Amino acid sequence: MAETKRGVAMKRDPLDLAREVVRIEAGAVAALEARLGDSFTKAVETIAECRGKLVVSGVGKSGLIGQKIAATLTSTGTPAVFLHPADALHGDAGLFARGDVALFLSKSGASEELLALMPYLERHGIPLVSIVVQSGSPLVHRSAIAIVLGPVAEACPMDLTPTTSVTLTQVVGDCLAVALMQHRGFKPEDFRYLHPGGLIGRAAARPVRELMHGGEALPSVRADAKLRDVMLEIMDKRLGVTTVLAADGTLTGVVSDGDFKRILLKTPDPWSLTAGDVMARTPSTIGPDELVATAVRIMEDRPQGPITALVVVDDERRALGVLHLHDCLRAG
Repeated sequence: MAETKRGVAMKRDPLDLAREVVRIEAGAVAALEARLGDSFTKAVETIAECRGKLVVSGVGKSGLIGQKIAATLTSTGTPAVFLHPADALHGDAGLFARGDVALFLSKSGASEELLALMPYLERHGIPLVSIVVQSGSPLVHRSAIAIVLGPVAEACPMDLTPTTSVTLTQVVGDCLAVALMQHRGFKPEDFRYLHPGGLIGRAAARPVRELMHGGEALPSVRADAKLRDVMLEIMDKRLGVTTVLAADGTLTGVVSDGDFKRILLKTPDPWSLTAGDVMARTPSTIGPDELVATAVRIMEDRPQGPITALVVVDDERRALGVLHLHDCLRAG
């Protein structure tokens, strides 16, 4: 609420307000971890056993979140459709069919529009899973399984506008989607099949071996190679890095062009050094069957700082190729 000074309302700094909203909603999400229990497990089992489709419904902001949840579930292997209660009461209730499961979202758990759909669920024997804030609400009593989020303090200063409750509902929807993905054994190639026109789908199932530079294109030197030969190999292969390999092809280290520049600046007589003297001995690596998307995350989220290339190795740590970030980005 706005502070007052001599009876006059004082506006709070918008940045302070924003940070308070973050604290309130983050605290509620953290508390949700402990609040989830058997009802969530039963909800996952019920939806997973559904022989038909999942019908998601909600009113107002809950309805908007319901559309997002339905879209996420459908794209991850759980057929779902959003049905607005008003549309259902004007002919679209024909969407309900035996074998379906219903997922209703409501802050109060007392939305008349949702309760009006109960006869259709009962007629077809459709079990109802609900996500609500208010325990003991009418919707909870009519549900086979109710995931209760409350009590919840809204981030709204008046504790009226659905803010925190909407965030929690979306988080639970994501929890359901992820749990159902695991239950169904959903794989990257399944995601690619469902997203044939999207960059995410193409990258999600594309293996590293498709983009790596292997064979003659693999930059490599031996540990006893002089620094001049290291420089020439980096320049020739144009990947900004060279591997340092043992006689059997095992990876022992890497030298990057960045390492090379630092050596030239810090060492009075660098040309007498060898690759073994200057190489990084614990380079970042990845397997050939890992996903390109995974490789990009490794390069960008590396604790020591981002890099632009990964060495591709087999189970025996033999170097198979080098994957460069630019090739990943060009491929989408």
